[in-house]
Amino acid sequence: MKRDFLSVRDFTREEILESFEIAKDMKKDRLKYSEVLKGQTLALIFEKPSLRTRTSFDVGIQQLGGYSLYLSPNEISLGKRESVYDVAKNLERMVQGIMIRTFAHQIVEDMAKYAKIPIINGLTDLLHPCQAMADYLTVLEHKGKLDNSIKLVYVGDGNNVAHSLMYAGARLGVNVTISTPKGFEPNLIVWQNANEDAKKTGAKIEVVHNPQEAVKNADVIYTDVWASMGQESETDKRKQIFKPYQVNSELMSYAKDDTLFMHCLPAHRGDEVTDSVIDSPNSVVFDEAENRLHAQKAVMYKLMK
Repeated sequence: MKRDFLSVRDFTREEILESFEIAKDMKKDRLKYSEVLKGQTLALIFEKPSLRTRTSFDVGIQQLGGYSLYLSPNEISLGKRESVYDVAKNLERMVQGIMIRTFAHQIVEDMAKYAKIPIINGLTDLLHPCQAMADYLTVLEHKGKLDNSIKLVYVGDGNNVAHSLMYAGARLGVNVTISTPKGFEPNLIVWQNANEDAKKTGAKIEVVHNPQEAVKNADVIYTDVWASMGQESETDKRKQIFKPYQVNSELMSYAKDDTLFMHCLPAHRGDEVTDSVIDSPNSVVFDEAENRLHAQKAVMYKLMK
């Protein structure tokens, strides 16, 4: 039976942890897995541009012995030039998996419903599950555990990255605090789903509007851009609203001395984070970026082997 990865919730806690062990092994010995997806092709559908998603999936499938097929917005124009249904039915005859990075989450849901091959969510406006997998793999590498003793604090807009951090934290039992201005809290349904999962693992999922209060005892402080793709017209307005939520040396001083700093990138230096933080010894942003490759290879392996 085919499986998709549209949300972190598509994997159980055990499957997430198993994926991390596979990813760590792949990172240690790349050649060991060099033929596990031999002859398989992954279609890469991009409605939104990306450095890390494009590179990590393109390189990742090739390191597993397969091939990638890049499909730009101009070539497909989903829902306009050609319907999601028709794209799904065409590609399932020619490739063995599809990664899609798009706007509306319904597009990946529909693609998964129509296609008989695995669908991987490379990002939607609602969720960014592959990023969360890389993030928690990075936390595991640096902190040695993923449980209720770990507190991850996300400071910024309650966006797709925040949503997937909540989902993964709730699944794994990691405490997640979202610190955001009033009116920018996470999606209500995502919030309810995360808290439902958290009941099973003992994780604490909360929103704390005061960032200085939120980061107390944090093991990880995470931020993202204040205006995501598609919100460019709101940039100036959001800069004023989110200015008190900048992750700078003063905010980091409220946390532990060994608190990790994380960012999904690209970073707008001087806005959501200062150079003194992102370039500090506590910053693991490039470990995190590299782990997109390894975490996604593990996901492809689990879905496509």
